[in-house]
Amino acid sequence: MLLRKAFDALPSGGAVIVYERLIDDERRVNAAALLASLNMLIMTADGADFTAAECISWMSAAGFRDMRTESLTSEQSMVIGFK
Repeated sequence: MLLRKAFDALPSGGAVIVYERLIDDERRVNAAALLASLNMLIMTADGADFTAAECISWMSAAGFRDMRTESLTSEQSMVIGFK
């Protein structure tokens, strides 16, 4: 829902950036992200962090195009999508 609202609010050619401690798609590498996801699961009913592939899927469903993932640090990444 939030990505769809962001998409609707952007002008044509605008971009959204999802900045997050992403879990790697194989769920094996980023220990900090996996621990954060476990913590969310413990603290909330259905909480969990997500992978870049999951984020790209949600962005695509909201209408974004040309999505890509970029690593920023050893723990932080961003997913960019354009309207």
